[in-house]
Amino acid sequence: MIQSETLELLEWQRLCQHLATFAATKLGAIASRHLHPPATLAESLHLLAQTKEVYQLECQLTSGWTFEGIQDIGDALERAERQGILSGEDLLAIATTLAGVRRLRRLIDDQEDIPVLNQLVADIRTYPELEQEIHRCIDERGDVTDRASPKLAEIRQHSKSLRDRIYQTLQNIVQRQGGALQQPLITQRGDRFVLPVKAPQKDSVSGIVHDASSTGATLYIEPHAIVGLGNQLKTYQRREQAEAEAVRRALTEQVAAVKPDLEEVLAVATRLDLATAKARYSLWLQANPPRFIDPNQRESITLRQLRHPLLVWQHQHEEDAPVVPITIQIQPQIKVVAITGPNTGGKTVTLKTLGLAALMAKVGLFVPAKEPVELPWFEQILADIGDEQSLEQSLSTFSGHIRRISRILDELANCRDVACNVSTDGGEDDLAPREPDTPHPTSALVLLDEIGAGTDPAEGSALAIALLKYLADHAQLTVATTHYGELKALKYQDERFENASVEFNDVTLSPTYRLLWGIPGRSNALTIAQRLGLKSDVVSLAQTLVGSSSEEVNQVISGLEAQRRDQETKAKEANQLLQQTERLHQEVSSKAKLLQERERELKLSQEQAVQDAIAQAKAEIAQVIRKLQQGPQIAQNAQKATDALKEIEQRHIPKTPAKAKPAFQPKVGDRIRIPRLNQTAEVLTPADEDGDLTVRFGLMKMTVSLADIESLEGEKAQIPVKSKPASTPAPAPSSPPTPPIRTEKNTIDLRGSRIADAEVELEQAISKAIAAGVLWIIHGKGTGKLRAGVHEFLERHPLVDRFELAKQAEGGSGVTVAYLK
Repeated sequence: MIQSETLELLEWQRLCQHLATFAATKLGAIASRHLHPPATLAESLHLLAQTKEVYQLECQLTSGWTFEGIQDIGDALERAERQGILSGEDLLAIATTLAGVRRLRRLIDDQEDIPVLNQLVADIRTYPELEQEIHRCIDERGDVTDRASPKLAEIRQHSKSLRDRIYQTLQNIVQRQGGALQQPLITQRGDRFVLPVKAPQKDSVSGIVHDASSTGATLYIEPHAIVGLGNQLKTYQRREQAEAEAVRRALTEQVAAVKPDLEEVLAVATRLDLATAKARYSLWLQANPPRFIDPNQRESITLRQLRHPLLVWQHQHEEDAPVVPITIQIQPQIKVVAITGPNTGGKTVTLKTLGLAALMAKVGLFVPAKEPVELPWFEQILADIGDEQSLEQSLSTFSGHIRRISRILDELANCRDVACNVSTDGGEDDLAPREPDTPHPTSALVLLDEIGAGTDPAEGSALAIALLKYLADHAQLTVATTHYGELKALKYQDERFENASVEFNDVTLSPTYRLLWGIPGRSNALTIAQRLGLKSDVVSLAQTLVGSSSEEVNQVISGLEAQRRDQETKAKEANQLLQQTERLHQEVSSKAKLLQERERELKLSQEQAVQDAIAQAKAEIAQVIRKLQQGPQIAQNAQKATDALKEIEQRHIPKTPAKAKPAFQPKVGDRIRIPRLNQTAEVLTPADEDGDLTVRFGLMKMTVSLADIESLEGEKAQIPVKSKPASTPAPAPSSPPTPPIRTEKNTIDLRGSRIADAEVELEQAISKAIAAGVLWIIHGKGTGKLRAGVHEFLERHPLVDRFELAKQAEGGSGVTVAYLK
């Protein structure tokens, strides 16, 4: 009974109603509205796995996950088992349900990593042959088709012929007696064909009167000429009805023969729809899957940014105020949490939110909180929330609370006895010694609102303390709201207790609905009274009666709240700084990666150019060797081959000038040798412009020239060269540079190309011609646009040293020669 009361107090039925709106079938909606928490952890894990897998399917499949055609065929199956004849609509519903479930099973079979759903649909039988037979015999309107029975087709053919004869006869009468008719039309009364005849001219059309208009001006007469045909038609209609009923009876018998399998198909469809409703509701709530923690493993309860699902619904559908989330983090040693704070601050909503979160996790729903969502699997969720006052039962508020709390304690005792009996029935565990007086907490969540309220404050406070200490021994977790200040001190007496409070804004005199952990709530009654205009004398007297100690406690609590707000602000700033740092790190890493990639591409391009140059040189050497082998073996040919090889070497292997060894530079204090005197000396002054310096050997000083000295290792000194300001001597004639050789490798033809395409081809040609050092570019004369585009590209290219138009013999203004670095 207390469990049902708890579900009612937590408004579980409202949540189930919301869940039902996400169901696709009537059966799924019914199952959603009557959703009850399972009794074991294994069932909850199984239901949660179903929801996760359907959630996964919903996210993966763009279309196809539909329950189209699946209907509630339970009543039809019961009627078939009792030998009732099913209607065409019932039979058609069975066929479409079989097809719909088969389609769902096919979708599940095509997916991977959904073992729970695969196991759910593995053993069902959808009887495609029964579905095909129903569709063969029943059309889309639920009528029996002609192909269902040859006899039925024959009867309907005769009926059609009779109907045509009746219509033809009546048409002839209408043409002959049109003036006697109210309207020239053929109608029916009952199952007989009649004509609307004017009452004064009823004798014009002899026949049977089947009906009359409300005014009596029109008589509906069946002419004698078609009475016999009408009787025959009625006979055929009865035969048709009997034959169609025989067809439906045969189909009904086939359905009755496989009723258990069809019931299983219907049950699987219902479970799939219920899991789909849970997944879609969880997606709508932006909820996350819970993980059931093991209390014995010292794991903490973590519910960050938890939102009340019913308030989320109100905000979305009724344009109510936005939902303020709460964060619940409870350490494993905590057994009791006392929540304090002002009225209308959100204490009761906090209890209901926690209770609904535990229930949602048990039935396989996701919890509307940020990941990770971690909480225990509670065997019992028991609550005392709200006012239990009853005039009919002569119950005060206090009496109502005590009665419900008594039922909660009885339920805890019953659960503990059952757990003890189960453990006693074990095997080897019976040999373990037991402490009979040691309390064994029950896996239960107890929610108490305004514990101990409604009576004398002193006795109520004492009763609340005793009750919470009892629950700390006998329940896994208890969360209680209270106004008693004495309960705040339990945290400092017993490590199993924790304080929490709802925040209150002193400026606006309104709650913020935020839940603060580790800080007890402070009294705001006198502050609120003063802000609302109560005389200051009365408030001052009340403050005197309360005592200074209470004011000091409130000041301490206020200081703690201020520190908490300051820490939250600093944490938010630190988080923003961390996000900015991570973003900058990503940008720097991305740019570094881009530079590395460009360097790698350039290196590959250079390596490719070197390989091409080597290949070209090898080909030219091979050609020289072939000419030498093919010609006569004379010294002149050998000399030509040698000259050709030297030319190839000069063209492909750039000569690196040998590094000049640095000359000896005497410095003050260095020891030198004077070869002509066969003496060693010490340098006293550096060399002047004429190359003279002062040295000392022994007691003598003298001035010597750099040409007369050398280092102790025999190195000659570097003699400075004097610059002549008068006239610059003519440069010595130098040998003309070796002209570059033009080959296919260092020549590119761009004639007919667009400038954009030409730039791409030029980039590739330059990378290949680096080893050759020069590139011939054929662009033609034409209008000159392509030549101008090529020159502009060469001017800004980093690997181009200079460029010029080719000689007249090599193409003139139609060819550009680019010299590469």
